Formats: sequence, structure tokens, C-alpha cells
Amino acid sequence: MSTASPSRWLFWGPTLIWASTWHVILYQLDSDVPLFNSVAWRFGLAALLLALLASGQGLSLRLPRSAHLLMLTTGIVQYSGNYLSVYQAERHIPSGLVAVLFCLMVYGNALSGRLFFGQAVTRRFLASASGGVLGVVLIFWPEIAATGARPTALLGLGLGLFAVLVACIGNVLTLTLTRRGLPLVPVLAWSMGYGAVFLVGVSLASGQGLHFDLRLPYVLSLLYLAVAGSVIAFVLYFRLAQARGPAHAALTGVVIPVIALVISAVFEGWRVTPLAVGGMALCLVSLWVATRPA
Repeated sequence: MSTASPSRWLFWGPTLIWASTWHVILYQLDSDVPLFNSVAWRFGLAALLLALLASGQGLSLRLPRSAHLLMLTTGIVQYSGNYLSVYQAERHIPSGLVAVLFCLMVYGNALSGRLFFGQAVTRRFLASASGGVLGVVLIFWPEIAATGARPTALLGLGLGLFAVLVACIGNVLTLTLTRRGLPLVPVLAWSMGYGAVFLVGVSLASGQGLHFDLRLPYVLSLLYLAVAGSVIAFVLYFRLAQARGPAHAALTGVVIPVIALVISAVFEGWRVTPLAVGGMALCLVSLWVATRPA
């Protein structure tokens, strides 16, 4: 990502992990476990693992009472509303359009970074990031063009945009907490834990109950989503946001669709098209330009 090796690892770690979760999530959706339960188990397990990680690092889980309201809000927004909205949106619009919408986080994070943390971005960065967004549009253009034929497309679009909004808000809340001097790992542990408890409460209140699938594909995919997709990826992502700013961290969303489609071509039979290849090339070139030193 830059000449500094640590920044490259912080960028490519969550990018590669989250790109692979596009495929892994299919094993969760293929079960009879309600969505509220699956997301709750994922972040509940991740919260426990983060608590163990914090203990191993000698970090206390005792945080100021004033921080818990923000962490509760973060859990509900980032790890409940965000993921539920994404999964629900994909029932109404193609996943490719959801990927395009999440590329817009580059602009949302750039704006929030400027407003809340005083982190400005250059015109070159915004222009090259826009090139990356255009590349993702080209990759998924056939899906996007067919969206209008779906009767509930507007609902899906609204859910997708809401997911992007709450993801940006969640980023601001987490970075606000760490800028107060609170250690990242305990903050993530509490936030994900609150999110999981909230989802369990909603599931019980709605009458869905608590369900689990003991089949190996579901269990293994849950472990991967919790350990890699939640613990490792979010720690690296927020380390990157702390070091380079939230706008640079959001560039992961430009590259993730490219890698995810390569995985899809291997495991799901996705066929490469010339338009998609052009879009992928534009994404990678735009990323290179956006991350060059001034």
C-alpha cells in the first residue's frame, strides 16, 4: 500500500480475508438457522476470542462506564444493523450492486475523517478512488443493468445504502473510542459482544428463538467468519484506519470484489468477461494511484 511494509499487511490482511468471506457466507445462508442467530453466533464467538486476546496481551477489559454507551451503540450499529442490512439487501438486489454500494464508503469515510478527525484527503486520492468505484461498476454491470426488473429493487437499494451509512458511523464510533486512549482489542470485544447480545434479544423477542446447525459446513464456516472474518480482519482494518485514516482503510472495499470474483470463478463457476477484466484492471490501477506517496 505504501513503502511501509506494516501498512501493506494492514491493508491486504482484511482485504484478502473479507474477499474470501463472500464465498464462506454461502454456507451460513444454506442452513435453516435464522439470520439473526448466525450473525449473533459469529460476533458472540468473536467477542470471546477478542477478550482472550486482550487478556493475553495484558489489556484490561475494564473500560470507563462512559465508554460503554458508545460501545453498545457501535455493537448495534456496526455488528448488527450493518450485517443484517447487507444480508437482507442481497435478497432484493444482486450482490454485485451491494459491492458497488460499499465502495461508496470511501467517500463516507473521507467525509467523516475530515469532519471528526481533521484528516483531509487529496483530490488525487478522491479521483483515483472514483476510478476504483467505476471499475467495480464495470465488473458487475450485467447484474446492475438487470436490477430494475426486480419488483423490490428499491427496497434492496435502500437497505444497501443504510448498511453503508451505519458502517461509516461504526467506524467513527470505534475510532473515537480509541482516540480517547482506549485499547482497540477490548473496545472491539465489548462492541461485538453487545452486538451479539442485541441480536439474541431481537431473535427471542421476534419469536425466532435460538437455533444452531451442527453440520460441519456450517460450523467450519462460522469458525472462519468469527476468527478470520471478525477478529483478525477487524483488528487489522482499524489498525490501518488509525495509521492511515478511515478513507484509506475504505479502499479495501474497492479491491475486495476483484479478489472475491476470482474465488468465485474457482469455486462457483463464475465466467470471466472482457468488461469484468477491464473493471478489475481499473480497480487495481486506481488503487495503485490512490496509495502512492504524494
